Amino acid sequence: MELPPVGQRALLLVSNDLKTVESTTSFLIDAGIDNKIIIADSKSAPPLLEQNAVSLILLNLTPDFDGTDLLTFIRREYPHVPVIVGNAPADVETAVCFMKSGASDYLVMPTEPERLIVAVKNVLEFDDPQLEVSSLKECLLPDRLEHAEAFTEIKTISRKMRSIFQYTEVVARSPQPILITGETGVGKELFAQAIHRISGVRGQFVSINVAGLDDAMFSDTLFGHKKGAFTGADQIRDGLVCKAGMGTLFLDEIGDLNELSQVKLLRLLQEHEYYPVGADQVKTSSARIVLATNVDLTARIREGRFRRDLYFRLCTHQISIPALRERPEDIPLLLGTFMEEAAQHFGRSVPAISPALKAALIEYAFPGNIRELQARVSDAVARHDNGEMTLENFPGIPPATATQSPAATSAPAADPGGIYSLFGRLPTFREIEDYLIGEALKASDGNFAAAAAILGVTRQTISKRLKSIGR
Repeated sequence: MELPPVGQRALLLVSNDLKTVESTTSFLIDAGIDNKIIIADSKSAPPLLEQNAVSLILLNLTPDFDGTDLLTFIRREYPHVPVIVGNAPADVETAVCFMKSGASDYLVMPTEPERLIVAVKNVLEFDDPQLEVSSLKECLLPDRLEHAEAFTEIKTISRKMRSIFQYTEVVARSPQPILITGETGVGKELFAQAIHRISGVRGQFVSINVAGLDDAMFSDTLFGHKKGAFTGADQIRDGLVCKAGMGTLFLDEIGDLNELSQVKLLRLLQEHEYYPVGADQVKTSSARIVLATNVDLTARIREGRFRRDLYFRLCTHQISIPALRERPEDIPLLLGTFMEEAAQHFGRSVPAISPALKAALIEYAFPGNIRELQARVSDAVARHDNGEMTLENFPGIPPATATQSPAATSAPAADPGGIYSLFGRLPTFREIEDYLIGEALKASDGNFAAAAAILGVTRQTISKRLKSIGR
């Protein structure tokens, strides 16, 4: 069957919830999306797909309809048709699970009408939906990273972080802006740099923290000025947008922008246009724009401090980085890395870390996240003379609440690795092997591939070992 042009083809809305159907249909019509809208429940969707030329499927999941089988069917029989999934859970792993199954986008329901419209228009305006779906499959289905080298500065063994890496790879080449959210100190700029490396843009990476800039400073810094624009402007200034060129412009802490600056940023994002201060001739920008904030922008919208239209322009692709306390399995790795860096900086040998210190740091909340851990380690190494690094070197960190086991109290003093405190005796090689596999599986939430990567072995090695002991 010859398909009509995309703009004339239908949108298939699949939902078992009548209220969602009515509201979604109303949003689409009000937004001027003139595609025919076909309504279906989970059972009638397959025959309707066979009978109609469909350009997009909106799949709304409910407690009685998880959509997994239908999404698998769509991806197998109609791989050229993009699917937007709407679902209640808001965690990254759920989103990645649907992306692995072939979804083009994932919306947390209920969602704002503007967010839905942006997602639909982005898919409809995309030149080759099949190319995007193919990219998702290649990156996510094998549970591998195409550009692992782009993330080398982000030290982690967290499965949650790996899922975010995978999503970052998928959206890095998108022309749409990317919003990175997370608390202070979680590494938002490192993610922006990774996006820049993966994106393939030809220009340089230009970064600026816009917090505290008034509108005049914001405009002059980003857009530059013409000669004579104001007192002291005795020469032309190009600004950071021009400096980024065909590269990446990273704007950090955009939640603190005032309203006038927000209007100018919105124009830059929508039209790729800006005016240097004092100029009446518009300039265009080819820079890829990545933005970050440590505040809740939806709360700022409710307070009247952030523009709703700007927010929905920003949140097409959103990367949310978890706080360090949400991935404590990364603390030993980061601790060792920062110890080595600090020891090298101060020209000292890397000190041994006491088990009590490691346990306390794993339990500590770290309100300043990775930045705080790095600063504390640097200060501790600077103050440390010799011997084992203990909790005394980290003032303000409380001891771990877990009590020490009897085996640990009977461990000999010459037990630097803590073997006796783990087993109460010298273990066999088999016991150590089983212990390492168990710990790696805990750290990776049972993901065999991630556990294998942590241990430096193949997934088959772990599988065979567990089968041999009946697990």
